[in-house]
Amino acid sequence: MHRFPDRLLTGYQNFMDGRFNEQQQRYRTLADSGQKPRTMVIACCDSRAAPETIFDSGPGELFVVRNVANLMPPYEPDGHYHSTSAALEFAVQSLRVSDIVVMGHGRCGGIKAALDLDAEPLSPGDFIGRWMHLLKPAAEQIQSNDVMTPGERQRALERISIRNSIANLRTFPCVEILEQRGKLNLHGAWFDISTGELWIMDAKTGDFRRPGT
Repeated sequence: MHRFPDRLLTGYQNFMDGRFNEQQQRYRTLADSGQKPRTMVIACCDSRAAPETIFDSGPGELFVVRNVANLMPPYEPDGHYHSTSAALEFAVQSLRVSDIVVMGHGRCGGIKAALDLDAEPLSPGDFIGRWMHLLKPAAEQIQSNDVMTPGERQRALERISIRNSIANLRTFPCVEILEQRGKLNLHGAWFDISTGELWIMDAKTGDFRRPGT
């Protein structure tokens, strides 16, 4: 019989002795009244870029959905399984969040895979390949640019993918309507793992800048 990972048990005990002990009333209130986060974050499942850690958020403050390369697919009510779209639907229609942040990050493995047009599937299902197909047109254009270095191409697609996901968000009727009414704001952000820098997308130009610059 396999043992539950010791590192997780130790972490859980530290959580109970620390944060939970300090915020017991907060957790009880959340348990009784439910969650009411004002912000949804669409982030990558990369273990190095956890939104709750980066934004130093407490329990109940962020509604986070994480997937490979923090992608938002377009609106496709086709009867198939759409986990990210389901999370968006719940955040917008039930939780009534006022802000949605698409947060990418540097050195993203999913983006690297999208740029490797000759990569072999990791499995017969090729789930990552199919998922990253959402970025295929942009990846092909960037990969054909011989002037850029591999690192520059990677960072470019990481940021282009954020803009692409925000455009896909607007294909959802509920998002489009609420944004036009001024009740929902869409944001883009990019986190540099190596330096800790956070870059925010300008809503008008699409450019990324560090806050305060």
